[in-house]
Amino acid sequence: MVFRYVRRLSAVALVALCSAASANSVPTWPVSPSRMILDTPYGTLNIATSEYIYESRLRVDDNDVDPPVRGILNITYAFSTPKAQVALVSVNSGNNGCPVSYRWVVLEKSGYTVTPEFGSCSEHIKVSAKGRLFTLQTPSQKRDKIDIYTFDGKTIKRRSAPYR
Repeated sequence: MVFRYVRRLSAVALVALCSAASANSVPTWPVSPSRMILDTPYGTLNIATSEYIYESRLRVDDNDVDPPVRGILNITYAFSTPKAQVALVSVNSGNNGCPVSYRWVVLEKSGYTVTPEFGSCSEHIKVSAKGRLFTLQTPSQKRDKIDIYTFDGKTIKRRSAPYR
């Protein structure tokens, strides 16, 4: 009799544990690609490394970009549009409170533009492009939410959504 009770209790506990685990599952995030050089028809976006860990510099051709972008840098994603190349750069400046931020770089015939820093301090991202709209999703600092940043080539907008 006691054995049946223990078996049933164990089965109920196992079902409850599995249900809680699946209800609270967090989405998996892909590993971001990483490159140091991006050749484009509008110039070469590259990272000039330094012997000091947080002093790598983002450059177009052989010139540092303006405003300067320094830190541990990676060109994580790149997209072609009819009149430009658009790249996402991850920036780790050594700040433990917010280890990673991002910048979009747009290279076109007339030159380049670099966006202000944005992001939710996470290296976990999903990036996509639809037409001329670029989207970066990342875990929010608010529990059970993701932050969604969209970039239309000029402006970055942010909104939050629940995990799906």
